[in-house]
Formats: sequence, structure tokens, C-alpha cells
Amino acid sequence: MQAFVGIADYGAFCAAILLFLALPGPGTFALLTSTGKGGFRAGAAATFGVILGDQVLMWLAVAGVAALLAAHPVLFKSVQYLGAAYLAWIGLKLLFAKPGAASPIRIEPRRYARQAFLITLLNPKAIVFYMAFFPLFIDPATHRGAATFLTMAATIAAITAAYGLLLCAFAQAVSAQVRAHQRIARALERLAGVFLIAFGIRLGAQ
Repeated sequence: MQAFVGIADYGAFCAAILLFLALPGPGTFALLTSTGKGGFRAGAAATFGVILGDQVLMWLAVAGVAALLAAHPVLFKSVQYLGAAYLAWIGLKLLFAKPGAASPIRIEPRRYARQAFLITLLNPKAIVFYMAFFPLFIDPATHRGAATFLTMAATIAAITAAYGLLLCAFAQAVSAQVRAHQRIARALERLAGVFLIAFGIRLGAQ
């Protein structure tokens, strides 16, 4: 597939963002908890906090990825393979995870944006995800430096905003469905694991 602004597979890039957003994690729980305590406005504020935290982590990762790409192209390719393996590893963990193994998120009924920002920024797995994620979709032959990274950043922010606001709008219904249909939720989690493994294999083989 032809690269778009230096992004090797823009469609897969967008799909991967959506997939990770849909997986239960600190950001998702922060949005649901904020909406439950403060309504849609609180959820929207938390969404902004998650986006801001993601952008900080993303640009920290970009600094490292850009330096590696410029100085060590062969090593950069090795990082791409490691990133593909990391996605597959996350997929395997989802496939074999025990039901109900989720980290609780504490949200106080005030300053929702700041709390969501800190939850995202201090997530120990987030920076590892970004360092593994970006190299997978950068085409070393056609990347355009800042233009490529800005396009990626804007895409992540736009998809996160749309997904987060939609999730907040239906937070109560989503929470009720998850509680009432644990088997369906577990099946979806396993399906996400399969997709992640497939992403890792596909991108690692490029």
C-alpha cells in the first residue's frame, strides 16, 4: 500500500488507534468514572485530559524515534520488529487474561481533566506502547519528518476525541451492558487479542 505523508499504512494506523482505545484500560475507566460522577461535561473534560496526556507521551516517543531513524536506520528497522512482537505479545495476554483482571481507577468529583491527564501520563505501559507503536507505521523511504509526526498526532487526537465523547455520551448504557454480559465482554477482549496478533504479524512482515 502506498505511504500517506510517510505513514506506511494509514488505514491500519487508524484501525490500530481505535482498537487500543476500545480495550479496557486506565483511560477508558477514567472516562467512564468521570461521566458517572459528573455527567457528560465531566466526561468531556476527562477526554481532553486523556488527549493531552497522550500527546505528551507521543511527542516524547517521537523525539526518540526521530533520533533513531536519522542516526541508525538499521537499528530503527530492528525496533520496528520489536514493536510488531510487542503488539503480538499484548494480543496473547488478552487472549489468556483472567476474567475481571482490570485495574481500578480512582476519580474524585472535581478537576476531571487534570486527573485524567495524570492517569494517562503516569500509566507505566503507555510510553512503551508509543515507542513500539510509532516505528511500525513510519516508512523510512518516504517519511517527511515533522509533517509525518504531526499527521500522526492529529489523527490520534481526532480519533480519541470522537471515541471519548461518544463513549461518554453512552457511558451508563455501556457500563450496564458490560456488567450484564460478561461473556460477551470477554469474547470481545479475546477478539481484540486476535486482531493485535494479526497486526503484529502483518506489520512485522512488511
